[in-house]
Amino acid sequence: MTDERSAYSEIADQQLDELQASDPDLYNDILTICELVFEHPSRAQALSTAVRTPDGIVLRLAVPDRFPHKVFWTSSGPRIEAVFPHP
Repeated sequence: MTDERSAYSEIADQQLDELQASDPDLYNDILTICELVFEHPSRAQALSTAVRTPDGIVLRLAVPDRFPHKVFWTSSGPRIEAVFPHP
C-alpha cells in the first residue's frame, strides 16, 4: 500500500495544511477534487486544462464554485503538485 502523502508534492502538502487551518470549507472542496484525480484520473484529465512548464505538462482542474482556485496535478502517479487561486 502506498503512503497517500507521497501522492502530494511538498508544496501542495504545505498549501493544504495552511488551507485546513485557515479555510476548512475550501480545504474540503479541494480534497474532493484531489479524490477525483486519484480515483478517476481519466475523467479528471478530461475536465482539466493543460499548462506547459519547463518540466513538462501540468494539468489544471478548477474547484467548482470556488473560482479562481485550481488544483494542479501531473498524470504520472497521479500526483497533486499545487493548489492555489489562478485565473
